[in-house]
Amino acid sequence: MKIGILSDTHNNVENLEQALNRLRQEDIHILFHCGDFTDPDLTRLLYGFRVVAVFGNGDYASGQIRQNLLALDPHNWAGLVYTGELGGARLAATHGHLLGKTQELLRSGQYDYVFTGHSHLHMDQTFGGVRLINPGALGGKKSEPRQFCILDLATGQTRFILL
Repeated sequence: MKIGILSDTHNNVENLEQALNRLRQEDIHILFHCGDFTDPDLTRLLYGFRVVAVFGNGDYASGQIRQNLLALDPHNWAGLVYTGELGGARLAATHGHLLGKTQELLRSGQYDYVFTGHSHLHMDQTFGGVRLINPGALGGKKSEPRQFCILDLATGQTRFILL
């Protein structure tokens, strides 16, 4: 089972559409968004995907983001910290702005993967047997590359896709 991992969209409609089109081409229908949509209207673009979204420090309209995602699909999920299981993998996600939360999830030993955003820098590292994945950013004012991640939960293989 393959999933898409996105983060830090920061209102960049064009990059979000490019990432979603690539995910559709690869027949991926489940995605994790690690925070900072910043505009709740962007969620309308996620139609057809099952979405797990964690709120970032730029998601001031988090209630509207959650409401929009649930209107698209009642199986979608939105909140500050996600924990759950998918395809036999134990997953957690947080944006990365909650002081110490990412480290707490890593140290707990309860997860195979922890997804995070916030830094805008892609990362795929293992800490104590737990993979920490940051997909990078789709938007923002910093000059880092715009990218997202595809993770195959069956094999553990990640691909970072540059836009």
